[in-house]
Amino acid sequence: MLTTLHTSYTDTRAADLAWALGREPLPALATLDLELSGAQVQLRLLGASHQVLLEEEQGRCSETVACIPGSSTPLPLGVAKRLGDWEYEFAAHVEMLTPSQFTARAQELLALVSDHPHGLAGVFPGSPHAFTALLAQRHEGHVHWRTWHAYPQDGQLVATRTRVGMRLPGRANGPSGSGEARPRTAQTHGV
Repeated sequence: MLTTLHTSYTDTRAADLAWALGREPLPALATLDLELSGAQVQLRLLGASHQVLLEEEQGRCSETVACIPGSSTPLPLGVAKRLGDWEYEFAAHVEMLTPSQFTARAQELLALVSDHPHGLAGVFPGSPHAFTALLAQRHEGHVHWRTWHAYPQDGQLVATRTRVGMRLPGRANGPSGSGEARPRTAQTHGV
């Protein structure tokens, strides 16, 4: 689903994005409710980027990637956490693109997401390539979502990838086996 977001473009730089788990639902400009094999997923476009709410029999998860006033958690390169019986994995990277590359990539992503039954994309006023897009699916017992945050004025495209689901038998809880991996901060150059 593609929508035009009737608001000012709040998150105007990739470096302003922050990541948070467990936040309450923030005011949304557009939402898409999905049922993915027993999982209730709500994709939410915010004036300041995105939020995904997941609810299943095993629990709830809320991920927010947005310009969050007062947040001290910058956008990490990667996170692996245990949330009760779930594994949560998050990764982000920033692509630096030339103007022609940016236009082509923006058109490709908007077409992909807007035509997908589990996709939600919102274009901000002022530029057809200033957008936030989300796409969710269920695969092998896990819920996955991808997001893209476009900053045409800087030629930056922030892509995130998340996987949430029951821990796999015999798998350590994180790279160190400690149950939680420390987040690494995303950089806006050459990542």
